[in-house]
Amino acid sequence: MQFELERLGVHDSVEAVFPPSELADFLADLPLEVGVIGDDEIAACDAAVTLEHREAFLEVDWVHSIQAGVDRFPFGEFEADDVILTNSTGIHDRWVGETVAGYLLSFARRLHDHVANQQERRWDQPEWDEGFTLSGTTACVLGTGTLGSGVAEVLGSLGVRVTGVRRSAEPVPGFEEVYATDNLLEAVADAEFVIVTLPLTDETRHLVDADVFEAMREDAYFVNVGRGPVVDEAALIDALESETIEGAALDVFETEPLPEESPLWELDEVIVTPHCAAFTEDYFRAVGDIVRENVSRLESGEEFYNRVV
Repeated sequence: MQFELERLGVHDSVEAVFPPSELADFLADLPLEVGVIGDDEIAACDAAVTLEHREAFLEVDWVHSIQAGVDRFPFGEFEADDVILTNSTGIHDRWVGETVAGYLLSFARRLHDHVANQQERRWDQPEWDEGFTLSGTTACVLGTGTLGSGVAEVLGSLGVRVTGVRRSAEPVPGFEEVYATDNLLEAVADAEFVIVTLPLTDETRHLVDADVFEAMREDAYFVNVGRGPVVDEAALIDALESETIEGAALDVFETEPLPEESPLWELDEVIVTPHCAAFTEDYFRAVGDIVRENVSRLESGEEFYNRVV
């Protein structure tokens, strides 16, 4: 698809992740007009970079999502209106991997307990057998794509044995063993950590349910850095309250922001972060590199990089 690209807008919704002006300035050397836009300026653009969806994006030629997940965008409407949709798959792998390692290290070395104790000026050493080392443990990662592979790379460097779950059991570099989704319960049964990196699709919605938590070890920790609705949150809360599993670290939720009345805020052995596992000072530069690449590809008539629709 060819079109004239004269004005690219950086939608102000990206403010939730980085200042939109940083990306606009980073792309200022492109041979087109680049500026920060609000909802009322979308129609004046040929392309837009955004976090959130707006109906007005159906009037532009190209939309780029600063996230890898694009479940918030209406694929059918984009296709019907010939709107190209690209995403930022590939930039988050190491960043999210380091966040996951931070969760696991917190649980293993009891760092979250120490931070909580510090708030109350409480000197409370852990029991002699509470702490453990990550080396020799197993992490089962649900999703072996870019995000899951980034998690596997970082955890592997800490001596963690990493297994994976995907549609088929075909081997994937970085994973010592791979299970098909049909064998999910078997895959999670022996892992000290079960980590979700999956996108939200019809197939993955509530994939992690009560049966999965029942199949996990009682001393296992659950981590979700994928999408909230991949997990049956009510079943997760039940599993935590009944001590079916040991704990959880959660960056994404079925409802965001996490409601104040959610039990997850106060449950022991639960770490809550506000959907920020991939946040880093380099985020806007990585997004900008993808946008710059696709501007170049548009000029040369090549297929868009990371094209989803």
